[in-house]
Formats: sequence, C-alpha cells, structure tokens
Amino acid sequence: MTATERLPAPSGVDLFPFGGRTFFVKRDDLIDPRYSGNKYRKLQTLLFAPKERYRTLLSYGGAQSNAMLSMAHLARAKGWRFDYWCKRLPAWLEKAPTGNLKAALDLGMRLHEVPHAGYEAAVWRLRNEVSEKVCFVPQGGADPIAEAGVRVLADEIAAWAEMSGYGSVTVAIPSGTGTTALYLRRHLPRRFEVVTTPVVGDAAALRAQWRALEPDEARWPAVLEATGKWPFAKPRREYLKIWRALEKAGILFDLIYAPKMWLELLEAADTLEGPILYIHSGGVSGNASQLENYRFRGLLA
Repeated sequence: MTATERLPAPSGVDLFPFGGRTFFVKRDDLIDPRYSGNKYRKLQTLLFAPKERYRTLLSYGGAQSNAMLSMAHLARAKGWRFDYWCKRLPAWLEKAPTGNLKAALDLGMRLHEVPHAGYEAAVWRLRNEVSEKVCFVPQGGADPIAEAGVRVLADEIAAWAEMSGYGSVTVAIPSGTGTTALYLRRHLPRRFEVVTTPVVGDAAALRAQWRALEPDEARWPAVLEATGKWPFAKPRREYLKIWRALEKAGILFDLIYAPKMWLELLEAADTLEGPILYIHSGGVSGNASQLENYRFRGLLA
C-alpha cells in the first residue's frame, strides 16, 4: 500500500440472530486478510506512510499475537526490518514454530526471546531505541498512532446507524489493551454506547491502560465483567462451546477474545439500549494454534 492509495470501502454489517436475539456484526475481519479487524484500523497510519518514512519497525508481545502477524505483513510490504520481542518460548515451539509465529517468521520477522524476569526491562530499553527512521508500536497497538484508523471506524458506524434509522447503537468490542474501544468512545456521538470486556487482565488493568491515553474517565467505555476474570488464552469449556455456537450461527470468530465478549453480551443484553453492533476484530488466523492448546489440555478430541 502506498500513500496515494485510498481507504477501502466501509466494512459491511451482517444481521446476526444468535442466542434468541438479533445482533449486528460489523465485518472488519473481511477488510484485508493480512490486517484483519482492528489490526487494520490500528495500523492504518503506517499502512499509508511512504516506505521511505521508516527503516525498522519495533514491537513486543505474545508469541502468537495477531498484531504481531499484521505488523510482519506491514514490514514485508514496506521493505522495513521488523524486530519483535517476546518472553522465552517453550522448547517445543522454539523447535517447531506454528500458527501466527511461523507465519510472521516466514515473512522475515526477527524474533528476540527474553527471559521472563528480564522482560519488562527489555521492553523499557526498547522504547528508548526510537529514532527518526525507527517506529515503535507498543503491544497490541496501544498507541496514539491507532487513533486515526479507529476514527474512520467510528465514522463508518455512525453512517451505518443513520442510514439504518437508528438514533443510538450499543457498540461492543472485546479488549486486550482496550485501545480500539477507547478511541471508538472518543469519536462516536455521545448518544452511542460503547461496551467492552477485558480479556487480558481485569477491569482495573484495562482502566489503567486507558488512563495513559485518556485521563478523562467520563470518556471511557463501559466495562462488562459479569462472567468474571479468566487467565488470558487459557482454554475454557464455556469459550469453546459459545465459539462453536457462533460458527454454527454463520460467522467464524476468533477463539480468544470473542467468546468472552459474547458471553458478556448475552448476560447484559436486557440492560443495553438500542440495537447491539459487535465489531468483528478478526484474528481468526490464531484459531489453529489455540485449538491445539485445547487439544493439549484435553478439552477437544
């Protein structure tokens, strides 16, 4: 993609009957197979940047991160070097990479493994390596650079609601860092509600990340957390059950973030106003490795 290319057409919205209710799903997962869902929105500014703007892209996070794979595609397309830091891999994964990790390595990503005890210090040093030709993207794209793309998403949602005759809409999206949810709340009309649920950590951790980007708590999304906290990416029978039900209903979602958000939505649906619009965050490329995780733990035959 070059700086002269135009934004793609707004992603479509599907009517989605599920759990005895009618929802809508904004199909951001279909924007681009390389940068699906909110990864496209967060990286939009970099996607449109001239390739001469940077030489190196730096980031860190999980070894099967969807954002990691999208950044690997971005760096490959731009001709940039991509260095990525993660905690030490288990021996079996280091020997035979799978899933998003393998795909990112195949695209030329340079992986740097750090012992768990030294990880935070390594990330701190990484932040100080930014220079004129080096772009640093925090874990999950939690950075003001993501705001421009999310604002486009907010504009698309508002336009869809107006065209459909809805005065207000409840917009739902699961949160890792919560960046997309936060910037949606900032740029959607106040009559719209934005709800999310923390998938990484809990509500307190999520709000701490929001505070770094937006000090005004009145401009934060609402947090749904009736189903409680569950360790990130740890297999759970309830998640697998609803994920399968969602696919049977007609849409394939990711297996890490989407199940918790849908469980929360079904729990809270009676208290939410107007039609509910779920933003499909993509990330289905990570399903293969997560299903292997379910098999390893004996939750999937």
